[in-house]
Amino acid sequence: MSATTSAVEALQRNWGMVDRALEDVDDAMLGERPNDESNSMGWLLWHMSRIVDRFVHTWCQEAPQIWIDGGWNKKFGLDDDLNNTGGGWTKEQVAAWQLPPKESLVGYYEAVNGAAKNYFESLSASDLERQLEIPPRPPNSIATFLGIVVYDNCVHGGQIAYLRGYYKGMGWFV
Repeated sequence: MSATTSAVEALQRNWGMVDRALEDVDDAMLGERPNDESNSMGWLLWHMSRIVDRFVHTWCQEAPQIWIDGGWNKKFGLDDDLNNTGGGWTKEQVAAWQLPPKESLVGYYEAVNGAAKNYFESLSASDLERQLEIPPRPPNSIATFLGIVVYDNCVHGGQIAYLRGYYKGMGWFV
């Protein structure tokens, strides 16, 4: 099994868990935060989608992000800052941001995941070795950064599943 196949499999398993966690969650629950130091399921879903979109489109392909190209930034009430993924937001910013409806959150998430899967499956061994320079990070291969993206997505997917269980009980994993 290639590294790309392993990464896509890990992402798809994570995305499947997230899909199940979101199945019977409404807009109010998506925006619920267990305390003022925590993020909501909706914020986490948006953030993990933004990370993948920026990685796949801006960094790897030097192509327009779905965030802008699809007008998602407007649907989310945010500007067109390509690097705004929520990283570094204060708890006040998280609390003040009005989440869009579930339909928009899931629509963006699905659009990004579909594009990412297609891109990752197209990568050759030499593509994975291509070096990316993403300041302030040290230069690294696409393969190394892909590992970071898989890790980040699995962490946030687990957080979404945990919050779903916290609010509604089991059901996020079959």
